[in-house]
Amino acid sequence: MAILIGDIAPDFEADTTEGRIRFHDYIDGHWAVLFSHPKNYTPVCTTELGYTAKLKPEFDKRGVKVLGLSVDKLENHEGWAADIEETQGTKLNFPLIADHNGEVARKYDMIHPNANDTLTVRSVFVIGPDKKVKLKIEYPASTGRNFDEVLRVIDSLQLTARHQVATPVNWKSGEDVIIVPAVSDEAARSKFPQGWKTLKPYLRIVPQPQG
Repeated sequence: MAILIGDIAPDFEADTTEGRIRFHDYIDGHWAVLFSHPKNYTPVCTTELGYTAKLKPEFDKRGVKVLGLSVDKLENHEGWAADIEETQGTKLNFPLIADHNGEVARKYDMIHPNANDTLTVRSVFVIGPDKKVKLKIEYPASTGRNFDEVLRVIDSLQLTARHQVATPVNWKSGEDVIIVPAVSDEAARSKFPQGWKTLKPYLRIVPQPQG
């Protein structure tokens, strides 16, 4: 059965490049990103892991733990990490899970038989501090992911978790947001004393709340 937004992210134990972890314990109280790779020494994955390592300070700033997953053995990860550093100019600085038997990939429905019955597609899961799936994105194996977009979505998820707002099309942190329809004008006056711009009764634009 596919994992849906709002589901509890499946727990698992696995060996990683930073030691053995139990997933729920490792991410406890944090936001997390879990993303899959078909196997080690694949070209697109090499670029993705290198770029994500460069973005690690941005994930840290948002309190997000990042984990990669490769359907390969732990002993193969060290050599691949060296290749990533050599070709991408940065060290692997987050755990890379060794899922050599595909157990975790199957729990997260990362293997799509119509695409390939053994290799994972490029799955991305964003998981909240409540251990529920907040976002899932799937790319074909031939297409590298956009991790700047993953950060943008995390900014939106964290903001909308704190305030009763939604983010409009192409929104970036610092831009105006939308007051959700569930908030009445009366309640909005208390929440947003600086006021808002009403385009339609259901479309009320307000500066991004702080905090």
